[in-house]
Amino acid sequence: MGNPVKQVVISGYYGFRNSGDEAVLQSILLALEAEGKAAGVTIEPVVLSIDPELTSRMYGVKAVHRMKPREVWRALRGCDGLISGGGSLLQDATGWKTIPYYLAVLKLAQWLKKPTFIYAQGLGPVNRSIFYNPIVSTFAKCAYVSVRDKESADLLAKMGYTKDVEVVPDPVMGLPLREHDPAPGKGQAGGRADDPAEGPAVIGVSVRHWNKDGSDLKGIARSLELVAAEYPRGIVLRFLPFHPPGDAEASGEVIRLLKAAGVSGEISLISDVEHPQAMLGEVASCDLLIGMRLHSLIYGASQEIPVVAISYDPKIDQFMRRLDASAASSAAELDARAVADEVLRMLTASPEWRSARAKRIHNLKKEARRPAQQIIAQLRL
Repeated sequence: MGNPVKQVVISGYYGFRNSGDEAVLQSILLALEAEGKAAGVTIEPVVLSIDPELTSRMYGVKAVHRMKPREVWRALRGCDGLISGGGSLLQDATGWKTIPYYLAVLKLAQWLKKPTFIYAQGLGPVNRSIFYNPIVSTFAKCAYVSVRDKESADLLAKMGYTKDVEVVPDPVMGLPLREHDPAPGKGQAGGRADDPAEGPAVIGVSVRHWNKDGSDLKGIARSLELVAAEYPRGIVLRFLPFHPPGDAEASGEVIRLLKAAGVSGEISLISDVEHPQAMLGEVASCDLLIGMRLHSLIYGASQEIPVVAISYDPKIDQFMRRLDASAASSAAELDARAVADEVLRMLTASPEWRSARAKRIHNLKKEARRPAQQIIAQLRL
């Protein structure tokens, strides 16, 4: 007799071509597959996606349109459980409709008497207290709840949630490089030198639009200008847009400012990187990463690449604390000199940074699999 087959619907911000959220999905899929195999269970995922064709092609799984109620209903009715997460799904910073959508999917599954699981979500900000009771009542009916940081657990407690919640790392900490991708530093084109003490330093840069006046991008450009002038080995800049086209446009603005300032050396914009593990490979080829996007920092840390954070959201600070570090500057009032000094310091102290955090990163990667283990165990019951 073969392994039991469990069909699991996965709800999240998928199919929008945001590398961070796509990495969350890929990490969940790989973790479920690995833990299911270890437990003798075959998992058949069904992903709720804004672009089902893209999701099916990229990951080889079944996908249905997340905004077509009939398709969502059929998927939930035929499943053995629903996973909601990860990522920042339950927040109202981007609008009031986000929380009702994700809660509605959970409530529909619960109405159909399907077990529901919260997978390493980052909660908040939730500025409208009207959402507190719906979140608490929905989570109280879940078979398993995990969040990606202590601050999310504290917010749940503030809302009045009293049941068990497990604090785990972001799923992307457990995302591996693809087997056919070169290992970090092994001569990738434009990547890290085999001997990190020779040649220019390769700096990955992940930026996004945030300040309406563009002062954050101007500050980052000024920081890079200072590093280029002061780092004796020279630098190679590789801009990595995690959420095109917006991030590509923001990267282009910084590149324009650098060229206008007369910064010489190799500057490139990495485009057409669709698969999250391909982007992970791009990050792994860098000596250091400057990141505004949360998942750019998670990508870097998971590959033991020193990271310099520009914080525009508490989730950036929360993640950096897990690395026993802090952001170099806030985006709101970006200190170009402080960012440049941190980059210069990190470039000269990379071995020490890796040595100090190797065990911590190893443990975070291991803990990132906990939700998949818990969910598989309950699906077997």
